[in-house]
Amino acid sequence: MTLQDSPPPPGTGVPVARSRPPRRLVTATAVVALGGLLFGFDTGVISGALLFLKEDFALSSFQEGTVISALLIGAAAGALGSGRPADRFGRRRVLIAVALVFTLGLASAVASRDFASLVAARVVLGLAVGSASTIVPLYLAEIAPPRLRGQLVTANQVLLTVGILVSYLVNLAFSGSADWRAMFAIGLIPSVAMLVGTLFIPESPEWLRRRADDRPAGRHAPAARLPLADPAVRRALVIGVTLAAVQQFGGINSIIYYAPSIMARAGLPAGNSIQYSVVIGVINVVMTVAAIPLIDRLGRRPLLLFSLAGMAASLVVLGVTMALPSGPLPHLLALVCMVTYVGSFAVGLGPVFWILAAELFPPGARARGGALCALVNWAANFVVGQLFLPVADEVGVSWVFWFFAAVSAGALCFVAVKVPETKNRSLADIQLDLAARG
Repeated sequence: MTLQDSPPPPGTGVPVARSRPPRRLVTATAVVALGGLLFGFDTGVISGALLFLKEDFALSSFQEGTVISALLIGAAAGALGSGRPADRFGRRRVLIAVALVFTLGLASAVASRDFASLVAARVVLGLAVGSASTIVPLYLAEIAPPRLRGQLVTANQVLLTVGILVSYLVNLAFSGSADWRAMFAIGLIPSVAMLVGTLFIPESPEWLRRRADDRPAGRHAPAARLPLADPAVRRALVIGVTLAAVQQFGGINSIIYYAPSIMARAGLPAGNSIQYSVVIGVINVVMTVAAIPLIDRLGRRPLLLFSLAGMAASLVVLGVTMALPSGPLPHLLALVCMVTYVGSFAVGLGPVFWILAAELFPPGARARGGALCALVNWAANFVVGQLFLPVADEVGVSWVFWFFAAVSAGALCFVAVKVPETKNRSLADIQLDLAARG
């Protein structure tokens, strides 16, 4: 079968591309993008489960924070450690391992008997989440023809947002019975489906092509370090790492994690945090779906520029709103700003960062470069998640939002100057463009 427009090398067993996407391409995308759904589910389900876990296990506030941050620490390790195995053993084998780790982590969470076992299960889930955040978009970018690459990689982001929304709905469904084990257990359905499905997907043609090219010359596996002497790698790394940090320091997870707290600070009732989370989750899904046809029509750069401009404007007004006395108008403005902010992020920076992280690096550095970008993303996620409320209490929530706005505005200038357009271009052409840039 083919998964790309360009012909594969002789001896790889991959036939020539057809004009329409082959059925196996669609199937492989659906199976692998379950990793994105599990990414979203496992990061979101704890928000509802923790309401009941803290009573069953008598958790302190510190222990509650540890349960949440355990996944982020595991995700950072998984992102960092997934690149080299993907280069050495292939994308498919690593994806099978990721699906297995998802399944083991969820089963361990369901069976947890105390704080220590729950934290261990969350670390295991984090390893899977971090690895999926690197390898899933990488695999999808490598199997896709250029004209469909943006849409296929965005499918992962769509399922990520769907996973978050599903986790909120699952939390809502089981909140009446306080059954946190059932909340985790629902995640076993897509994890087992992914595990079975990855046994039948093909290997990435890009990885097969590079392995075939290496064999005649007798070359061995890639070196452990990124080839920073290569101008294309350096420029890809600057773009990828910067956007990885901006995605978090632009404030998205502060809005998603702490939406009820932000609403309460604005004077709005925030009694049912799960219902507020569902609303944010729906907005996130709808706008990410809206991005699918735009990714390969308008291009990556226009969406990034629009997204960052909308985020910055929404955050400035939200900061002003939080500084105003409580009242109907500030309440309405706060809600509108949060909706426009999440929508602006979801239609641009949310999916486009992961696409670029999978597109920009040369073949020999693609997995490890993407892994480093994901590591920075998870590390920034951890920092922002831990510091948002303490800093807001110290300097005022308005100043925190204005900081996020400044980050978004700075990123807008960065994208305008540094980020190339990659739509409808082969991965090889993208590398040539980066190498030629000053």
